[in-house]
Amino acid sequence: MAAVSMRSRSRSMELSPEEERILIRDIALAAEANSKEGDIFYLLTQRWWQHWIDYVNQDQPNNPNDASFVSEHYDSAGSSTLKRPAGIDNSDLIYDAASADTNSGIDIHDTLLEGRDYVLLPQEVWNQLHTWYGGGPTLPRKVISSGLSQTEMAVEVYPLRLQLLVMPKGDRSIIRISKKETIAELHRRACDIFDLSMEQFPHLKVCIWDYYGRRKHALMNDMDKTLDDANIQMDQDILVEVLNPVNGTTLGRSTSSVRYNGSLEKEGASVLVEPSKSSLSIAGGLSATKGASRSYSVELIQSQGLIARELDTPYGTIGVSTRGSSCGLTGLQNLGNTCFMNSAIQCLVHTPEFARYFREDYHQEINWQNPLGMVGELALAFGELLRKLWAPGRTPVAPRPFKTKLARFAPQFSGYNQHDSQELLAFLLDGLHEDLNRVKHKPYIKSRDADGRPDEDVADEYWANHIARNDSIIVDVCQGQYKSTLVCPICNKVSVTFDPFMYLSLPLQSTTTRTMTVTVFTCDGSALPSACTVTVPKQGRCRDLIQMLSNASSVKHTEKLLLVEIQHHMVQRFLEDPLISLSTIKDDDHLAAFKVPKLANTKYLQLIHRRREQGNSDSQITSGWKPYGTPLVLPISCDDEIIGGNILMMVHKMLSPMLRTKSLERTKISGVMSATEGSDPSVDLCSGEACTDSVVSNSANKDITSSKPVSSLELPLQLVGENNTCTDLWVGVEKAIRLASSSTSILIYVDWSQKFLEKYDTHYLENLPEVFKYGPVTKKARTEPLSLYTCLEAFLREEPLVPEDMWYCPQCKERRQASKKLDLWRLPEVLVIHLKRFSYSRSMKHKLETFVDFPIHDFDLTNYVASKKNARRQLYELYALTNHIGGMGSGHYTAHIKLLDENRWYSFDDSCVSPINEEEVKSGAAYVLFYRRVATEDADASC
Repeated sequence: MAAVSMRSRSRSMELSPEEERILIRDIALAAEANSKEGDIFYLLTQRWWQHWIDYVNQDQPNNPNDASFVSEHYDSAGSSTLKRPAGIDNSDLIYDAASADTNSGIDIHDTLLEGRDYVLLPQEVWNQLHTWYGGGPTLPRKVISSGLSQTEMAVEVYPLRLQLLVMPKGDRSIIRISKKETIAELHRRACDIFDLSMEQFPHLKVCIWDYYGRRKHALMNDMDKTLDDANIQMDQDILVEVLNPVNGTTLGRSTSSVRYNGSLEKEGASVLVEPSKSSLSIAGGLSATKGASRSYSVELIQSQGLIARELDTPYGTIGVSTRGSSCGLTGLQNLGNTCFMNSAIQCLVHTPEFARYFREDYHQEINWQNPLGMVGELALAFGELLRKLWAPGRTPVAPRPFKTKLARFAPQFSGYNQHDSQELLAFLLDGLHEDLNRVKHKPYIKSRDADGRPDEDVADEYWANHIARNDSIIVDVCQGQYKSTLVCPICNKVSVTFDPFMYLSLPLQSTTTRTMTVTVFTCDGSALPSACTVTVPKQGRCRDLIQMLSNASSVKHTEKLLLVEIQHHMVQRFLEDPLISLSTIKDDDHLAAFKVPKLANTKYLQLIHRRREQGNSDSQITSGWKPYGTPLVLPISCDDEIIGGNILMMVHKMLSPMLRTKSLERTKISGVMSATEGSDPSVDLCSGEACTDSVVSNSANKDITSSKPVSSLELPLQLVGENNTCTDLWVGVEKAIRLASSSTSILIYVDWSQKFLEKYDTHYLENLPEVFKYGPVTKKARTEPLSLYTCLEAFLREEPLVPEDMWYCPQCKERRQASKKLDLWRLPEVLVIHLKRFSYSRSMKHKLETFVDFPIHDFDLTNYVASKKNARRQLYELYALTNHIGGMGSGHYTAHIKLLDENRWYSFDDSCVSPINEEEVKSGAAYVLFYRRVATEDADASC
């Protein structure tokens, strides 16, 4: 064997680095062109690969040499010749380098990243390099199909790691197997491992079960189904059940005649069985997702005494901390954008009540039958992870098993994208509650309204009803109760309910107001359009906005403001209802307000501006036009007919301030003389001068009914009929046009040719500002403190419901946009507060960098609790928080946690755990705060 290796090496020595590079390149290109499912790739350590790349490229121009390689890989000091790489050494990719020479039973590290730790080489490339250089160990992986369509090819770097438990013997074995293998292959390998050959024991029946969470989920008897299709997860248990074919019962230990081979004869032993070299070719897990983790049984192998004790309990070992050891300072490895998960888990793990609960025997409280839960798997996974994090030592833990089970029940958190830490926290609290709900059969309880009863009685009734259906450690620790009061804006019906809460989401506005920008137009041509910015109540209604705009734009007593929302150069909606909530108007919406006379029974003309698309000829009249700019609105009386000439005059009057010349040009209407004889003098008064109130009034009253034509620029106007037919108003200038009685608004197209665009300054119509434009966050905005108490007061302030969540009034028998008021009524032992830093609109996401000044000690909520039944002070102390650093798409989560036994703060940044001063806890990155109730003297006295 040594002679063969020497001959291979001697042949490779005949090749120059350049020849090696070209040969490997050609082999790789050929392999890539013919790659398919089932092909074999090999893992190669990145460091060796980089050394070889530098070696074969050293004669290439512009080849920078890594300074870190100089002393180790160059022939001698001062030499420019890079050493030829030694034999391939993959030992830094595996757990146990001592077993590398066996080429079997090799377990790679869980935290390897492609491109950082290893590269994947096609089999032909690996074979050639291995022929030249030798070494190892060999780490083959198979290409499998992946994705929803199963058409994407990926190398399965991490195959499924499954723990086989054989009953009745109680032995176990860990195997690696591809998720694309069939149940038949799993069955065959299980029989081989436990020496359950059908030839030797034909009277035995061997069944395998999906034993996820140590519970029988499904009998795996469809031999053609793949493990992936059977939803088998990484690091889960598979039960191998040996049955007596006579009565179908499991063979007892005393009656079992099965002979177990090798070390399996020793009861309680655990053997790590990896695929052989040929079997390893099926190993894999997607290299991009790395769906694997080191099984806890690998750790059990290192301490045989622990295994025997674990077999005596169906739930594994109970973590017991060693006196004097450093516990609770274990980090979590980042599996790829999992900092959001790590920060939330650390805060929950270091909640004292949860730390005690999950380190004791909590399994008797698992609700296996709850259809709203995760049949105990989430609680078991969280409990196992918590025990690892509280075990002695500070070696970071890879939370792969927990993430795998999390993705099984919450697909939104699958993959390796960044997510919201608070959303994960909400799911965990709710999922753990359902898994640990002590109520096995929830009774149906119909809630009753208060109907004038004392609040204390109603609150106690609601809480008792809630506990009758929801009773868990999560409820004991984290759930409180608030009072919700709804008032109908029409009939003033008051409804009072008392609802539970798991956390409080507080807004981060320093005030309860918002600024809104609206463009104000005049219909009489008295002024140019102007943007008006006003401050209104954040939870106000349209009447508040209209009132502030009326004051700011000097609306006369004979006028009113008509508010409209503009989208895509069209009127999206008329905001005429004064009770519409301002919360329905987003910051990136566009609003316009029109000063219109106070006329009864009016309809509205909508002037939709259009201009030609590029490339259309001027000969086109009705085609090739595209809407643009801000539509205008004009009021008219509700008569069935209107004279076309009057529409022309009103449009001309409204647009007159935008004329580029001071005096209006006058042209004759085709076939019609100028209005000089017998026409009202007020018709011509708006040509360049502001109209007086009397003129506007006379014009509004007389022009609508006048049948005489008026002069104006020949701006093309087309009236849109019921069937989208267009009528040229210049053709029927003297004719009465019949209006549809069912329509409250009439559309008119204003077609702007280049000739008219030169005469009118239309930029006033083109740039309608947003309601609120986010600019760069100023330094003052970043540093100006905002009290947590102020955020709480904003949360508790009365506000109208959004239209999507309107309340059904039992008195009106209709849905109403009621006002809602929240009051804290019952506070939990652990109060979780979510600071709402992220806002979303149709076009953008925004993060508030506001610095919140939150108390670390003596967070006093006594005055915020509406219930006076309990007179004790409501004091809380901060013990944990999550932080979000950076922007929306590229942020990072960390946690600050206080170990109460040490009375010291620590920073948990994924794997890194380091002490910090209390002064460092407060920052503008604080996102979710965890407070714990402080025992007070009056509380102790009442006990």
